[in-house]
Amino acid sequence: MNAFSRRGACPALSAPMQTGDGLLVRLNPMTGGLSPKSLVGLGESALRHGNGVMEVTARGSLQIRGLTPASARLLAMEVDALGIAVRTGVPVETGPLAGLDPEEVADPRPLAERIRAAIEEAGLAKRLGPKISVIVDGGGRLTMDAVTADIRLAAIRTDAGVRWLLAVAGDRENAALLVTVEEDAARDIAVAVLRMVAEKGREAHARDLTARQLRSLASWHSFAPPSVLPDISPTWGEIGSFAGGSPLAPRVIGESGDGSAIPPLVGEMSGRTEGGTVERLPVPARLPIGIFDLAAAGTALGIGLPFGSMPAQKLTGLTQHALTLGVTEIRLAPRRALLFIGPSPTACHSLPQAAATLGFVTDPSDPRTKIAACPGAPACASGRIATRDIAETIAAENRDLLDSTLTLHISGCAKGCAHPGRAALTLVGGDNGAGLVVDGTAKALPTGYRPGYDAARGIGRIAAAIREAGFRGETTAACMTRLGAAGVTELYRQE
Repeated sequence: MNAFSRRGACPALSAPMQTGDGLLVRLNPMTGGLSPKSLVGLGESALRHGNGVMEVTARGSLQIRGLTPASARLLAMEVDALGIAVRTGVPVETGPLAGLDPEEVADPRPLAERIRAAIEEAGLAKRLGPKISVIVDGGGRLTMDAVTADIRLAAIRTDAGVRWLLAVAGDRENAALLVTVEEDAARDIAVAVLRMVAEKGREAHARDLTARQLRSLASWHSFAPPSVLPDISPTWGEIGSFAGGSPLAPRVIGESGDGSAIPPLVGEMSGRTEGGTVERLPVPARLPIGIFDLAAAGTALGIGLPFGSMPAQKLTGLTQHALTLGVTEIRLAPRRALLFIGPSPTACHSLPQAAATLGFVTDPSDPRTKIAACPGAPACASGRIATRDIAETIAAENRDLLDSTLTLHISGCAKGCAHPGRAALTLVGGDNGAGLVVDGTAKALPTGYRPGYDAARGIGRIAAAIREAGFRGETTAACMTRLGAAGVTELYRQE
């Protein structure tokens, strides 16, 4: 077992991370899914060796919490005994229905495996930071559009067949689009991007590449054979190509413009097509919850974990029930859900009923899907407020507030583990109680406070004002904009 990873690193099975409630490990099965018996075994291990809390993250990873150094080693041994192979190295992620969805443009798994092999062959895993990631999205009903990555590859249909749109640094809405290429070039350019990032150090990401470097990558595939791309030296900030096909006549691609780093991720990177026109691509809101027809592969049933977390006893109980109903595989899905593959038509009715009784999310319109909440107090020693209790109260009392335009983040402390990015409203625990941040992160200075036990009432005040002041058909976000940050803060503070 390696030394504990620092906060901000990826807490893999071999490198658990210290958190407020003990050590945390994160598992990503190599096959993309687990057998029901394997998931039951993991739940039993979580009960024996951790605090009995299991999570599915926003990116679709499985987490086990509350471990000690000794119990983390025992857990790793039991995972191995269960025959669960877990991925290591740079994450190359595919969609939760990859290879099963009849509506996907292409099965992304072969290209993802080729990229993994190329990364390994190039020895890049040790040179890149733990948060580097690659997404290969085959399309279909459950895309990876809302997941941020350093490199994004999305399958598209063209007159010439399937091609891969390659973009960097962001989700589908704000990543910088580079090129549309065939599979071989997609793999090679992806590895070339990672080489460039590695040259900048282990703290670097694709967002740190210069516009000049990105222009060079976008142009290079038109001139160079694919085998050249992994050997690009990225320290130059430019790539020499061969004019007229002669290696003796180098020319620099992307001479014009400055070499400054591309802008930060949030809302500042407009994707551009090869022609240079701006293309804004909205992120679809579909959640992996509900019934999905897989044609020849049968059916998938998506069930969510409230705030991404459930006691292991409930998770194993649901899984054991699913096993009796013909479920053959359980896949982890981004946005904190599980996909039960292969249930019978009868199971598609009885399994959600059992899940709802246990407290799982079975309706994609459930207001809990709009709230990100960490374990908080008392589960986490760092937590200053009871985040999950507050979240449950807000979800029960203010369903109309939590529409598709609002993100609510409830963080036990300023670390903001459950939602590192900005949210429309953030409640953060601190010395003064539950502070409110409007349109910011948990690390920002709150503009108003209430006692932690009374935080839900403060959000209720905001919801009541929106009900009263909102125009017919107006979204929560639009109404909050009219009220202004100062007005929203004052509503939160009102007794």
